[in-house]
Amino acid sequence: MTDPTPAVRDRMLSLPPTELPAYLYDLAALRGHAESVRSALPERVELYYAAKANPEPEILAALGPYVDGYEVSSGGELAHVAEAVSGRPLAFGGPGKTPDEIRAALEHGVERFHVESEHDLRVLAELARRVAPGGRVKVLLRFNLAVADGALAGSSLAMGGRPTPFGLDPSQAPRVLRLLTNGTFPHLELCGIHAHLASGLDAPEQLVVARSIVHWATGLDATLTEVNVGGGMAVDYMNPESRFDWKVYGEGLAELADCHPELTLRIEPGRALTAYCGWYATEVLDVKHSHGEEFAVVRGGTHHLRTPATKGHDQPCTVLAVREWPHPWPRPAAEGEHVNLTGQLCTPKDLLARNVHAPGLRAGDRVAFSLAGAYAWNISHHDFLMHPHPGFHFLG
Repeated sequence: MTDPTPAVRDRMLSLPPTELPAYLYDLAALRGHAESVRSALPERVELYYAAKANPEPEILAALGPYVDGYEVSSGGELAHVAEAVSGRPLAFGGPGKTPDEIRAALEHGVERFHVESEHDLRVLAELARRVAPGGRVKVLLRFNLAVADGALAGSSLAMGGRPTPFGLDPSQAPRVLRLLTNGTFPHLELCGIHAHLASGLDAPEQLVVARSIVHWATGLDATLTEVNVGGGMAVDYMNPESRFDWKVYGEGLAELADCHPELTLRIEPGRALTAYCGWYATEVLDVKHSHGEEFAVVRGGTHHLRTPATKGHDQPCTVLAVREWPHPWPRPAAEGEHVNLTGQLCTPKDLLARNVHAPGLRAGDRVAFSLAGAYAWNISHHDFLMHPHPGFHFLG
């Protein structure tokens, strides 16, 4: 939703201007959403949270009762998540793993390794021989699979089905599978296949992709026990009231699981779990008129909330009017009905939302940007121009 919850609204209005911008996370709303997602999924489908979406310790802990594990994609994420939710299962993926990162994951006892290339596999095998000589490390091979024509057309970001640096080419499957099944790597155990092909797909599109992945995996000349069909469930920034249909997706996955009782299916959403619980709260510093348009300059900007600049969208927002004006001169205010919301950076790309319907918006009013619970602070260029970092508040 666009409007902040009462708890978020009250906290936002209670903060002095010097404590803005701030991220506000509604943990009660996050837990409620995660519970509804988990209840929509069949028992035989495991739910891992992709920590890259938002790795705040409080977020990770709030998700704990509802997820089967966490997916990490670097040595830094591994150490951070292992400390924040100690003892929980971890899957380690991502291209370009360094030997030091793989060694740390082995020493930590990571549950699953998502292998992205033959070189990745060989490094893992050698380090497993040295670090974990008494056990077998569980491996899922990630493949960049082609799917049915048009299946990824609705995606906002494609990682598969076309040339990318992610995963193995399907043509390499016979050779790499032989390495894992003929005794070449005795310290590795092939568990299954991983494929994360796109982000931004709705439930029917995700089911087409999931069926394609499972169909391809079960046609291989290998015994598999797991298939990870990835994440990328759509979050619609243009229509924030819209939600991914977890009920339809869960029902489709149940049918798929029933057709393959020998397999454990796994999904690993990130954004679709946490986006809705986060708000970026700030204050209007000035309202300016320029060549027929109006601009409201807010504290902070895309160095705190990079998502709209990255995705090229307008971040959904709500304006909260503030009566007080501490200065003796007239208060800058919008004359028209629509305003562009920009940040403090010395670049025209520091644009948070365009053409926002905000008649009468004034300096000193507050703005709550919604859908800021994922890929927001943690992907932003924090120190450009060396503005202060935002505050962080966890509610509920």
